[in-house]
This record gives sequence, structure tokens and C-alpha cells, in this order.
Amino acid sequence: MSDRIRKRRPEQNGPHFSAEDGKRGRVPKIEQLRSDLQKLYDWSLDCQMLFTTEKCKLLYFGYRNAKSTYSLGGDTGKADDEEKDLGIIVAQTLKFSSQCVVAAKSANKTLGMISCTFVNKEKEVMLRLYQTLVRPKLEYCVQTWRPYLRKDIDLLKKVQKRATMIISDRDLTYGERLKNWV
Repeated sequence: MSDRIRKRRPEQNGPHFSAEDGKRGRVPKIEQLRSDLQKLYDWSLDCQMLFTTEKCKLLYFGYRNAKSTYSLGGDTGKADDEEKDLGIIVAQTLKFSSQCVVAAKSANKTLGMISCTFVNKEKEVMLRLYQTLVRPKLEYCVQTWRPYLRKDIDLLKKVQKRATMIISDRDLTYGERLKNWV
């Protein structure tokens, strides 16, 4: 690695704003953020690791956000209401309702596929299929998007209720069906 590249590493002379600063309530100046973005872009040019600026998006958090414009290499970033990253949908409001809808929809599709595909609906087989194919879709990164709104919790509970209807006796109440799963 050349000396020129070694000097321009972002961790050495990188951004002046860290996550810790945000927790302390210290907000960086807009010009400082723009300067840090330019330094990051210059570093990427030196290292020949260019950013795909068409894929860069801006999410504005907070109600008093000035919604300033930022550019990376001359391309102005596009503002968006929500963004999917590592399979998790993050919205400007930091509410994960859209993530809950996507997870429930995917789990319901898989549950429907299981219901239509398997003729033998023995409890043990259906329970294993639910635990293997459906539940991971509801629990993927749940620590990050932990549903806390009543509507989101009810939406995810609907999937589980539907699964208990397929696996257990339909004449039982939901609570009794859940007890039979154990």
C-alpha cells in the first residue's frame, strides 16, 4: 500500500461525528458533515474504491431536522421515507410497522404453501414445518425491529393463530391450541 493511501484512511482523519456524540445530544454542524463526506469521497478515489452514488439515500430523522442536501462526488443524495438494509426496513419515524407487514406477509405465504402442499397434517410434522420455515421469518432480527405498537403485535399474532388452526384441532380456543403445542 502506498504512503499516499495510508495517510488518507478515514479512521485516522475521518468523520468528526460519532454515534456517541448523537447519544449525548451533540449535533454536528451541517458544513462539518459535508466536509466529512467530501473527505470520505476523496479517500475512496485514492483507494480506487468508488461509491455507487445512485444507491446512496438520505433518511432524515427527527421532527426539527433541517433536511439539508448532501452530495457525494457531485451527486446529490435522494431523500427517502424508508430504506431496507440487511433485510430490515427502517423508516424515518423509526417505527417498524412496514417491517411487521412484510414479515407477516412472507410468513403467511409460507404457511399457505405448507397447508396446500402437505396432505399429511400430523401435529409433529406440521409443528416442525412451522418452526423451521415460518417462525424464522417472524423472528429475523426481531431484536432490532422489536414490535411495540399494538397493531404490529396483533398482526404477528394473526400468523401464529392461523398456524395453530392448521396444526391443532379447530374446535379448541386459541389459548388451548397454544397449550397443545408444547
